[in-house]
Amino acid sequence: MTIVGFVKNWMLPIAMLTGVVAYYVYVSIPALDGTHAAVNRAIGYVQPALLFCMLFVSFCRVSVRELKPRSWMLKMLAIQALSFVVMGLMVIAMPDVPGRVVIESAMICMICPTATAAAVVTTRLHGNANVVVSYTCLINLVVSLVVPAMVPFLHESAHAGMGFEVSFLLILAKVFPLLIMPLVAAWFVRHLFPKFHAAILRRPNLAFYLWSVSLSLAIAVSVKAIVHSDESMWNLVGIAGASLLCCVLQFVLGRLIGRHHGEAVAGTQALGQKNTVFAIWMGYTFLNPVTALAGGFYSVWHNVVNSWQLYRTQKTQKTQK
Repeated sequence: MTIVGFVKNWMLPIAMLTGVVAYYVYVSIPALDGTHAAVNRAIGYVQPALLFCMLFVSFCRVSVRELKPRSWMLKMLAIQALSFVVMGLMVIAMPDVPGRVVIESAMICMICPTATAAAVVTTRLHGNANVVVSYTCLINLVVSLVVPAMVPFLHESAHAGMGFEVSFLLILAKVFPLLIMPLVAAWFVRHLFPKFHAAILRRPNLAFYLWSVSLSLAIAVSVKAIVHSDESMWNLVGIAGASLLCCVLQFVLGRLIGRHHGEAVAGTQALGQKNTVFAIWMGYTFLNPVTALAGGFYSVWHNVVNSWQLYRTQKTQKTQK
């Protein structure tokens, strides 16, 4: 196995470990104490920029003609949107409910859009990658509308003095460019700048490298949230448990819905495999920062599931040979 191959196979733990180590190394250097505020501001720009670039590069590989939404996808969209809204209404009705941070973590795991890598995994599992890409576009649109509509009511103190319309538009301005504009930009580049588009296509691993950097940064942000949080150990364990439950639930429901319509693999990956970097950013930006951990935990769980699926598929192929 080459070094590149080894890094690819183990990029999840490498990226996560890099984020943890980078945070502790940075905060342990006294000479850098005066840079903390500036670095925090920079991360606020760099993190969404990396998310945008990651989606943009992925969408450059997709033709709009290949995007054919299916009516059955409405079931999966409803699962994600309604679960987010119902849990959100629960928190709004009972703002002091015990374990509120766990509920908010579950909300993030349920509404989080599909990972850009889901189409790649679907192909390796012999599923229909175009279906996954179509669903990714749909859920990105839904998330860009549902999240801004709910968040102002969840954390009213952060939007004190603002009307709902102002709060909605402010959050929309942060979420919409991240989830929808990459697709629009990719379409313009494909048709107006074919040479630049071709250059992107010649670098098949570009999105992978962007993802690894984004994940490392997101994990560093999550570690900071833990260090500066006064949440109990029970809440931290609850976040891990909630993310695991949401992961299993969505993989199972995705498979049931997809299988009923002849797209078992695509349905499983579309609903179960998440853009966890976005989940971490969303938690840290809009909710209690410690909820960013939910995205980190989910990243582990869905990669465990994917590894098992790929192992089972490879084993089946060997048996058939």
